[in-house]
Amino acid sequence: MMFADLVDEDDFRERLQDLGAQLPKDASPELCMTMAQAQKLDGLQQLVEHLLADPGLLQPEVRLALQQVKFG
Repeated sequence: MMFADLVDEDDFRERLQDLGAQLPKDASPELCMTMAQAQKLDGLQQLVEHLLADPGLLQPEVRLALQQVKFG
């Protein structure tokens, strides 16, 4: 199994930062997601949907953080 292809906490934080999120370096995926939602980032919903389209590529902590997201 290729673990290098999994989206881990660092990859997830970087993807959110690419959208413009201001996040602490040591923030958990759940905190990153909460902060990103509070910052109302353009493209956040699309990123979440894209990542959840193949949850097998997500580390468990990232998958759990994404599954808890609610968009209004």
